[in-house]
Amino acid sequence: MRVSFRELRAVFAALGANLGIAVTKFVAFLFTGSASMLAESVHSVADTGNQVLLLVGHGRSTRPPSDEHPFGFGRERYFYGFVVSVMLFTVGAAFSVYEGLHKILNPETIRSPLVAIIVLLLSAVLEAFSLRTGIGEANKVRGNRSWSTFIRRTKAPELPVVLLEDLAALIGLGFAFAGVALSALTRNGRWDGAGSLAIGLLLATAAAILAVEMKSLLIGEAASAEVQQMIVAALEDGPEVDRVIHMRTVHISPDAILVAAKIAIRATDTAAQVAAGIDAAEKRVRAAVPIAGTIYLEPDIYRPSRADQTDPSIRAAVLARGDDPPQTPPAPGGTHPPGPPLGGTHPPGPPLGGTHPPGPPLGRAPSPPVPPRPQ
Repeated sequence: MRVSFRELRAVFAALGANLGIAVTKFVAFLFTGSASMLAESVHSVADTGNQVLLLVGHGRSTRPPSDEHPFGFGRERYFYGFVVSVMLFTVGAAFSVYEGLHKILNPETIRSPLVAIIVLLLSAVLEAFSLRTGIGEANKVRGNRSWSTFIRRTKAPELPVVLLEDLAALIGLGFAFAGVALSALTRNGRWDGAGSLAIGLLLATAAAILAVEMKSLLIGEAASAEVQQMIVAALEDGPEVDRVIHMRTVHISPDAILVAAKIAIRATDTAAQVAAGIDAAEKRVRAAVPIAGTIYLEPDIYRPSRADQTDPSIRAAVLARGDDPPQTPPAPGGTHPPGPPLGGTHPPGPPLGGTHPPGPPLGRAPSPPVPPRPQ
């Protein structure tokens, strides 16, 4: 599996910065006793552990496929990205919230606040360096997408994790600076606890965002719209494929896509022609999309009347081809004109009993007259 140095460079930069920051913050906490400094120390320790987890997941994802995992271990990167979000919440956010509430309920005066402020400023410089490295690496693959779209749509977990962690770290340093400064100015240690509480809530928010994105990647996301367009164009760029009937794609790792498609062929093609056409179509797809490592193509005869336009796989092929999306049929009773009222417009029938003459009264029918008996 292809390993991108782009993500690793950002991870290594964040690892070095967070390790140095964690040691510096913890030493400052020992001098000052500040809850905000302790929260930031734990935050940096959690970030350092997160970078180690990302490197472990990146390394384990490169193992070759096995009998039990025939598609490889690429999704290990997503799994460890999810573990990072859990660790950020439990170790970073929960501890910071606890420490903040403890300091608010039991305030203490900060010792040597100047030491804490100097350490915070130094940490901000190192975090800014790490964030700058992550932004530079992300800009190489982000294109014209906004940052929020990039975080949601990228398939590599390392860059979103590094970017969110570094951004949360810089904002957290601002909270810690405000808590320490206000506590020193007002001689009220509750401000220090409030800073730690704000850091905890910030980390919880970042952890929730990461958990949602990593969960989506773990479940399995389709290739981007641009990649799907390239796949359909490559499949239909040959005489042996009339059209793509439907298609499914899924990322089995950030650098590998599984493609499964049903393609329309001519009814007169022989088995040998179909096999050769499938081989040629697969070569065109791999040339256009190198990360399409696993491709399954099923030949069939195209029958428009049997196409279920609500099937996501059919809609994916239609949209990737650039056709107008199929219209969803109206629901029963939707825009159809109302029918006639119950009973329709037929003339009323005759009244019950009709025009027939009345029958005999209920009971037995009348007997014929009995002739007189002879005398």
